[in-house]
Amino acid sequence: MILLLALLIGVIAGLRAMMAPAAVAFAARFGGLALTGTPLAFMGYAWTPWIFGIAALGELVTDQLPKTPSRKVPPQFGARIVLGGLSGGCIGAAHAMLTGGIVAGVAGAVIGTLGGSAVRAKMAAAFRSDRPAALIEDAVAIVLAVAVVCAA
Repeated sequence: MILLLALLIGVIAGLRAMMAPAAVAFAARFGGLALTGTPLAFMGYAWTPWIFGIAALGELVTDQLPKTPSRKVPPQFGARIVLGGLSGGCIGAAHAMLTGGIVAGVAGAVIGTLGGSAVRAKMAAAFRSDRPAALIEDAVAIVLAVAVVCAA
């Protein structure tokens, strides 16, 4: 179950790169994701959730801009993999499964990046506009992030 949650938080990083670490950091700080004494304890420090939270909000805005690069270009894809691994690692570390969490988070980030791009393209074609598809993707990422960290 823990590795499935780590995979899902990685999928969220594939959809919205900053949403996954923001959700995990808030859970570590306020929601009981026990990272104290692990290498990822910094995710529960006082400022960490706010930094990731502001970055996540900024990403929700910039994703709507027409000049935002594709999530599949190397810098964007790489960031999603790193942040998926970090977020999955946090869920794993809270349950003494750090390495498994990192691997599951990375796998989820790849799935979320490629799958999210394909689904969004199909929705945009169906809507004849990218904006509704982007807003649906935002909502899915937010709801799934909350569900995953609550379950973890």
